[in-house]
Amino acid sequence: MKYFLFYILLIFCGFNTYSQINELGVFGGGINYIGDVGPTDYISPNEPAFGIIYKWNRSPRHAYRFSYMQGKLTSNDADSDIPSRNLRGNSFENKVKEFSAGLEFNFMDFNLHDGEPKISPYVYSGISYFIYDEIFILDNNSRLDYQSSTFAIPMVLGIKARVLDKFILAAEVGFRYTFTDNLDGSNPKNDNFETLRFGNKNSNDWYVFTGLTLTYTFGQNPCFCAE
Repeated sequence: MKYFLFYILLIFCGFNTYSQINELGVFGGGINYIGDVGPTDYISPNEPAFGIIYKWNRSPRHAYRFSYMQGKLTSNDADSDIPSRNLRGNSFENKVKEFSAGLEFNFMDFNLHDGEPKISPYVYSGISYFIYDEIFILDNNSRLDYQSSTFAIPMVLGIKARVLDKFILAAEVGFRYTFTDNLDGSNPKNDNFETLRFGNKNSNDWYVFTGLTLTYTFGQNPCFCAE
């Protein structure tokens, strides 16, 4: 029985290899944070970010997408247009290392094998797991407590086009709703720092990746006829 299952697995893997096309590439751009410290702009990258992306195109309309991205989060009350934040004068630094998996949907057919120019808006969502620092703010500056991790929900909107024969260039902005309220040191989990908590404790923090992706396509032509 175990040999039978092994052969079935080989056949299944071979079928999948034939019926898919792959994309592998890089992300480059910036990152910003939205929360209780600093400006409240939604799309305002102020630190560099980079990553790698892999996609398995299941049809001309959707692909399974996996990525790793990282960047540094910084914000300063001095840059805010809210007077109370200006007077408070807090600032912080943190790091984000994110692993994400989900589904990318194209609004237009994006069949890479018919020889025609291709362009399409797209959306992506799924689940992200990221590593960050639990911090607290003392004397207006952030201090490290310990390293932690949690989940986030990615919500990405972009537009992509085929450039040359094997490359796809895309521009995207991706919001992440996180399951923490302490990217900025405003709500440390450590009860020893309870007196240092501030801001809106009923609203979690966000971070946003904005930039370009460039991917290279490879693999057998997929059979989209049954989709």
